[in-house]
Amino acid sequence: MQWVSKFPGLTQGNHRKTSDATTTYNCIAWAAGDDTRWWSHDGFYYWPPSVSRGPSPAHLVNVFRTLGYDETLSSDLEAGLDKVALYEKDGKWSHAVRQLPNGRWTSKMGGAEDIEVDRPESLEGLEYGKVFALMQRPAC
Repeated sequence: MQWVSKFPGLTQGNHRKTSDATTTYNCIAWAAGDDTRWWSHDGFYYWPPSVSRGPSPAHLVNVFRTLGYDETLSSDLEAGLDKVALYEKDGKWSHAVRQLPNGRWTSKMGGAEDIEVDRPESLEGLEYGKVFALMQRPAC
């Protein structure tokens, strides 16, 4: 488990690999439910056309608002709701994860594999910073 050394909240027992590495999509796309393209505010990649491009955490919140999400305070599994957790580091958005129907969270690790973790805080640390927003929407 290569990620344990990079994320202090990860242990051998609280995460598992769920896919092979691919550069087709990234964490933002994966959290948004899109495994066909890379999403980024940089002009070379997909970004929802109705959202201004930018690195600030507010830009990423607006991306997920266009997908029907609103902010919430709870990362607990709730029937009938889809949830995402958004991360920021040094004043810029850095990562996103999506809650699975079993209550665990799925994360695309950059151009590497997808992993499943017990909770979003497991990925906080030097790589991604901290969770700055939890968002939810009615389940699709």
